[in-house]
Amino acid sequence: MSLTAYKAPSYAQRAKIAFQYLMPQQGLTRLAGWFAEKKLGALTHFVIKVFTKKYQVNLAEAEKTNPSDYATFNEFFIRPLKENARPIDQDTQTLCLPADGRVSEAGQITQNSLLQAKGHTFTLETLLANDLALAEKFKDGQFITTYLSPRDYHRVHMPCDATLRKMIYVPGELFSVNPFLAEHIPNLFARNERVICEFDTTFGTMVQILVGATITASMSTIWAGVINPPRSKELLVYEYLAEGESAIHLKKGQEMGAFRLGSTVINLFPKESVTLSSHLIAGEPTRMGEPLAKILS
Repeated sequence: MSLTAYKAPSYAQRAKIAFQYLMPQQGLTRLAGWFAEKKLGALTHFVIKVFTKKYQVNLAEAEKTNPSDYATFNEFFIRPLKENARPIDQDTQTLCLPADGRVSEAGQITQNSLLQAKGHTFTLETLLANDLALAEKFKDGQFITTYLSPRDYHRVHMPCDATLRKMIYVPGELFSVNPFLAEHIPNLFARNERVICEFDTTFGTMVQILVGATITASMSTIWAGVINPPRSKELLVYEYLAEGESAIHLKKGQEMGAFRLGSTVINLFPKESVTLSSHLIAGEPTRMGEPLAKILS
């Protein structure tokens, strides 16, 4: 975890934070979603070219390498990569990283408290929408929060073989989740809209959470499709069988979901079940498929 001392924001930074509270989050996100799904020909291709240049997107590793190959901005944003662009660590005792991005924070869950960023913590109960039984499974466990920037590959994959047991859609705010705002907006990840996915694994229960944000027009999973929009105002819970024809079994490295415009992934692991790779500290780049943790015997 990061132990850097908290530094009060400047006046300009305070204005940036205030804007997050004042701006029409839902309206901007709906507008972005509308545009991202439109087939606007030359305009769409121009926007993709500008976006690719501004954020230094590496299209060479994508299946489609030319901006004009994409009919919509969303198609570009959730672009699949070429085969073997992200090799999956094959060690059966190693979990792999679920997404490209950077480590926001990682480490020990202290009782029920997780570090959001320097100066801010939040609780398992609030993150998990007050599912107390689920929160209990991760007390004193391990966690990692991965921030996906606009330039990153935006499909999310499985760290290990797992069976889906529950999905919870949690309505909420749509604050931006970039590292600066994570340092200055309390309970950010527990306030934002999110999709909580609970899995059975060989080392116990694992949770993988897709966190929404401003301009994140939608999140999807491979078993349920697009979760939002429409955006429910109520918490929605879906439970799944562990066995039988309807059971959903996912393999290590398999795609499990995607962001249509980027955000954050949070993984939770039970106490004494895994040990996180030592290089995964705040700010460290992540590449899907590379080592995340070792399973403890």
